[in-house]
Amino acid sequence: MSDGPEWFATKRYGYGAGAPISWQGWAITIGFVLLAAVLGVTFARKPVVFIAIMIPLTILLSTIAANTTKGGWRWRWGDKD
Repeated sequence: MSDGPEWFATKRYGYGAGAPISWQGWAITIGFVLLAAVLGVTFARKPVVFIAIMIPLTILLSTIAANTTKGGWRWRWGDKD
């Protein structure tokens, strides 16, 4: 379905991306988690600022995952493709 890179596997049930399947997927996932942890510690007393920063970062991660998921994002019921 996608002609581009495949960094994430498809989920067997539900909608969205599964686990990373390439080093690029792992790198972006680990980078996101580390950045979220650093921002959480940095803005521990300012939750509104933390949320305001995390929303665009989460949208960015979701967009990258949607564009690099093997088979694309669609609802799945457990059937093998």
